[in-house]
Amino acid sequence: MVQSYKALKEDFVSNLSGGSVSEINWVTSIAPASYLLWSVLQSRKGLFEKYNASAYIIDFLLNVGALLFATTLYSSNLILLNAFIISPAALLYLLPLSSSIQRKPLKPPPKTAPDRQIPQKLDELPVRPFVTAYRGTMMVVTCIAILAVDFRIFPRRFAKVETWGTSLMDMGVGSFVFSAGLVSARPILSARIGGQTSSLSKSMRAACRTSAPLLFLGLIRLYSVKGLDYAEHVTEYGVHWNFFFTLALLPPSVALFQSFAVLTPYTALIALSISGLYQTVLELTRLKAYILTSPRESLLSQNREGVFSLWGYLSIFLAGQALGFDILQRNVLGQTQNSIGLPQRRRLLLRLAAWSGGWTVLYLCATSFRYGLSLRVSRRLANCPYVLWVAAFNCAQNLLFCLVETVFFPGVYIASDAANEKRESHKATSKVLKAFNRNGLAIFLLANLLTGLVNLTLNTLTMGAIGAMGVLIGYVGVLTVVAVTLDHYNLSVKL
Repeated sequence: MVQSYKALKEDFVSNLSGGSVSEINWVTSIAPASYLLWSVLQSRKGLFEKYNASAYIIDFLLNVGALLFATTLYSSNLILLNAFIISPAALLYLLPLSSSIQRKPLKPPPKTAPDRQIPQKLDELPVRPFVTAYRGTMMVVTCIAILAVDFRIFPRRFAKVETWGTSLMDMGVGSFVFSAGLVSARPILSARIGGQTSSLSKSMRAACRTSAPLLFLGLIRLYSVKGLDYAEHVTEYGVHWNFFFTLALLPPSVALFQSFAVLTPYTALIALSISGLYQTVLELTRLKAYILTSPRESLLSQNREGVFSLWGYLSIFLAGQALGFDILQRNVLGQTQNSIGLPQRRRLLLRLAAWSGGWTVLYLCATSFRYGLSLRVSRRLANCPYVLWVAAFNCAQNLLFCLVETVFFPGVYIASDAANEKRESHKATSKVLKAFNRNGLAIFLLANLLTGLVNLTLNTLTMGAIGAMGVLIGYVGVLTVVAVTLDHYNLSVKL
């Protein structure tokens, strides 16, 4: 009997086993490599100082196009693609500076005088360009993958794993949550610096206001998928559950668990405790068997993956928040306002290296068959090894982006007043990545809508490489134009 197109689509993304962690690292290494080349072009040649059409195209090709090629045409030649990107960066770095970009010292703050304005002090919560680049590339990869997975040009080993294993898209889901946790630390730090406190009830009300639009989006997705008879992968989240519901439940869950900060100020410890306790319950009770094999009869059993994986995503969010608490604030580890330049850069890199190393050691201890607990990663369960893998990976990505920034844009760290720091931060930030970071959730929603439109109008399973690449290039082009346009007109879409 001939299968329906919907059944073929569902089979295409089902029962997959993923790929190796090392290959995922190679794929995602394209992001910091592209940022490296962008940084060389900006710092040595001033290519993006005047952001004209050619600068926009190069920015797009480096920070979006390279990632698209890494996940499609060059998915089996990732070392070669990295070489294509890093080699010109190394060559340009060795060449003399462009005459139009001769290094000049930062403008000193104006001398204090009765008729002169006192220069602004440095902000306690500076904008971190490397965080913008990290979050922007994470959003770009996520948007690429959610449509590319429906084409045969996208390797099946990159698609979401059925139950056990690792894949690029599994990491993408976790990274989305981790990066959201990272930036959620900023308003909390701002309140602490200002001496403001909020009760649990006030925090819960604010969290519910944040969750309401996400819950609404989740309901829209649910009814559109069911109403249009759209292909769906039930074992991903369940019959009715989707990722927007998970995102909607995170803010109130985080607000509740932040009340434990009175008992322990270490958010990472809370994340580890939740993940460890959840893993213990999975191992010592029938919960794991229930999630993986139970018949879908009740509302809970129909959506068991989404409901119980929330514990893992909550842990990932808190792990990201813990990193944000440590790296977003200027005065970490007793650092003084005068501690700028090399000491600040070294301290930030050491903190990121410590986070990366710590999470990596824990991940190896959990998964090693020889020296550890021999646990396997499962995004479907969002178990402890998955949480540790996501945390280790994202801390390492931040470390790489920070390393590039500190080498090529030292002015970000040696600015002595707010105006100079803002100018240097602007210089170190790709407009394309800034745009994806600024309206990330809105662009993610648009990507979901365009993905649905493409799948309802085109037979993606039968398209060849040329046709698939044409559709994908047009797709990421639309997303980038929308994102950059919103940023150009200083518009932030709050969902």
